[in-house]
Amino acid sequence: MSTLNPFHLAIPVHDLETCRRFYGQVLKCPEGRSSEQWVDFDLYGHQLVIHETDQARERGAANTANPVDGHDVPVPHFGVVLPWDQWQQLSQHLKHQQIEFIIEPYIRFEGQVGEQATMFFQDPSGNALEFKAFKDMGQLFAK
Repeated sequence: MSTLNPFHLAIPVHDLETCRRFYGQVLKCPEGRSSEQWVDFDLYGHQLVIHETDQARERGAANTANPVDGHDVPVPHFGVVLPWDQWQQLSQHLKHQQIEFIIEPYIRFEGQVGEQATMFFQDPSGNALEFKAFKDMGQLFAK
């Protein structure tokens, strides 16, 4: 079995402090290095960097959607595939935090190849996130 290397993702935000609280307190991501313009976070073992930019304000409604399993999935989006129990805990935590979901937590492709738990929501700058889980991780890349 191969070891998964952590990814690095840098995203634009329009308010560094608001997004710092969102990723640090709401999503409970440990904070790493930072400056006046950016902050590193440990997003489940991956490096996420938020950069305060004017472009984040301008792109606001530039996101589009694709229909998937009867839902309009925001594009672009990013997130992490979590273990099933950790996904359940996160979905309950986010509901408790009264996060407004784009797509409420549910089971996608139920009874089909690739069955998965998924949920979509946005950070305060409008970046769309998806967190998902598979009971059978062998289904992650199944056709």
